[in-house]
Amino acid sequence: MRLRFAIAADLICVLVFAVVGRSSHRGTTDLIGVASTAWPFLVGTLVGSVAARTWRNPTALRTGVVVWACTVVVGMGLRMASGRGFSPAFVLIASIALAVLLMGWRGAFAALRAARLAKTKQPI
Repeated sequence: MRLRFAIAADLICVLVFAVVGRSSHRGTTDLIGVASTAWPFLVGTLVGSVAARTWRNPTALRTGVVVWACTVVVGMGLRMASGRGFSPAFVLIASIALAVLLMGWRGAFAALRAARLAKTKQPI
């Protein structure tokens, strides 16, 4: 269950990145527009899930770092290979935004788990 949740959360994060990016540049946020922006990064996320062996520990920050790195590197590579623009500023902004999204939910998950564990260990 955690594996499906983690992969779904990662893919949703990439879709959020694409929607926010398109809307901030006055691009259309229809399905085709978002898909054209998101697909290279979605592929990168799936590659990262395999590279990180996400099935072992899907919610670990370590897993998130590998998924994030693959999302950025593969996504930018596919974006360039498909004839889309490349700008150092875009790489920087995309890297930061995807790091916040892909590792942010894992950090929140870890904090909630730690709080829940601490609550159960308190003496009555």
